[in-house]
Amino acid sequence: MSDDRFAILGGGIAGLSAAARLREHGLDVPVFEAKDRPGGLLDSFTLETAEGRWTFDNAVHLSFASEPEVRAVFDRTPYLSHEARSLNWDGGLWIPHPVQNNMFPLPAEEKADLIVDLSRHLAQVHADAPIATYRDWLLHQYGEKIAERWPLRYTRKYWTLDAGDLGIGWIGNRMRRADLREVVFGAVSDNPPNTYYVSTMRYPERGGYRAFLDPLLEAADIRCGLRAVEVDNRRNVVTFADGRSRPYRRMISTIPLPVLVALMTDVPDDIRRLADTLFATSIDIVSIGFRKPNVSPSLWFYIYDTDILASRAYSPSIKSAHNAPEGCSSLQFEIYSSRASGHGLAPDGLVESCIRAVEAMGLAGREEIALTHHKHLPFGNVVFDLGMEERRDVVRGWVESQDILLAGRFGEWDYLWSNQAFMSGRAAADALAQAAR
Repeated sequence: MSDDRFAILGGGIAGLSAAARLREHGLDVPVFEAKDRPGGLLDSFTLETAEGRWTFDNAVHLSFASEPEVRAVFDRTPYLSHEARSLNWDGGLWIPHPVQNNMFPLPAEEKADLIVDLSRHLAQVHADAPIATYRDWLLHQYGEKIAERWPLRYTRKYWTLDAGDLGIGWIGNRMRRADLREVVFGAVSDNPPNTYYVSTMRYPERGGYRAFLDPLLEAADIRCGLRAVEVDNRRNVVTFADGRSRPYRRMISTIPLPVLVALMTDVPDDIRRLADTLFATSIDIVSIGFRKPNVSPSLWFYIYDTDILASRAYSPSIKSAHNAPEGCSSLQFEIYSSRASGHGLAPDGLVESCIRAVEAMGLAGREEIALTHHKHLPFGNVVFDLGMEERRDVVRGWVESQDILLAGRFGEWDYLWSNQAFMSGRAAADALAQAAR
C-alpha cells in the first residue's frame, strides 16, 4: 500500500531510483509521471517498416557506470560492451576523437601550424592565469589555433552559446586536457592510444537503453498520464491536469527546476526571477533507418562542419544489432537549440538537413533510406551560462526549504550522466526516509 505522506514527481531514472531506494527503507511511494509511460530522457521507442522493427533511444546513451549500486541494477539486464572509440567529421575528413590528439589525417602544413602554436602557448601560459569562462579554459588548454579550429566552433553548435558566455563548473573530465606529447604523437601516428575518459561502454542487448531501467520498474507504483499543473507549497498539495490532487508531507521532484518553481503558488519574487534565468537546450532527434548494413563509421561521431545543423550522431544498430532489421543499419542525429539560439526549421526541414549530411559524408544515398523520424525533446542539457550555478543554488535552497527534495539532471539542474542521476535519486530517497523517522 502506498504511503500517502510522500510523492515523487517524474518517472525518469532519478524518480525510479528514488522509489526503489524508498522501498528498501520500507516506504512505498508513488511516482507521478506526465507521459504515458516512464523512462524520461532514457526512454526508447520502436518503429515498424516493411523491413521490420527498429529501436531508437531518446538521444545517445551508453553506460559506463562504476557505482556498485548502479551496476547492481543495470547488470541485471543482459548487455553488450563496446570500446569507447568515436570519430569526428570535419571538412571531409574522419578524424578520431579527441581531434587534437588525432591530427594524423590533416595536411602536414596545417598540423605543423597547430602544434607550433600549442607549443608556444604552453611555453608562455601561467598555471595561475585567471579562467572565468569556458573560452578562457579552452584557450588556456589548447592555445588559439586549436581552440578556434575545433572546440570553439563545436561549442556554438552543442551549447547554443559562445564559449565566452559559458562557465566552467560543468567540465570535469568531459574535456581532455592538452598534453603536447599526446598531440605530437597523434599527428605522426595513425594509431595513437585511445585517450577518451572511459575505455568501455555498455548497452542492453535488446529493448534499447530503457531496458536498463526494467529492474526499477518491476515493483514501482508508477502513475502515468498525471502532469502536475500546480504545487501549492503553502498547503503541500500537488494538483494534476486531470483535476486530481494529492497532499504530501514531503516530496521528491525530478521535473525541471524552473518548471517546478513556475508551478508553485507561493514564491518570492526574487526566486521567480532567478528561476526564470535558468534554461536548457532542446534536442531535435532525427532517426534514419537504412536498407544497408554498417552505414555509420563508428559507434558515435561529432560533426564540426557549421553548414550541418546536427552536432552529434550515433548508431543504434552498432549499439545492438537487435535495434535494426537484419541487413539494415541506423543513425540518429542530434540538433540543439535553446532560447539563446534557435534553428527555425520545421521537422521536415530538420530531417532533410540530416539526409543531406548523410549524403555529404558519403554514408548512404537517399534510395537506401527505409525510414525517417523526428522527435523533439524540450529538455536536453542544462546550460551553464555565466553565473548559473550561483543563481541555481539560491533557487534550490529555497525550494528545498519548502518540503521538496530535488533529484536528477533537471531536478538538481546539473550536468548528470545516467549513473549520477540514479545516485541523485537514491540520495534524495535517503534524505526523505531520514526525515520520515
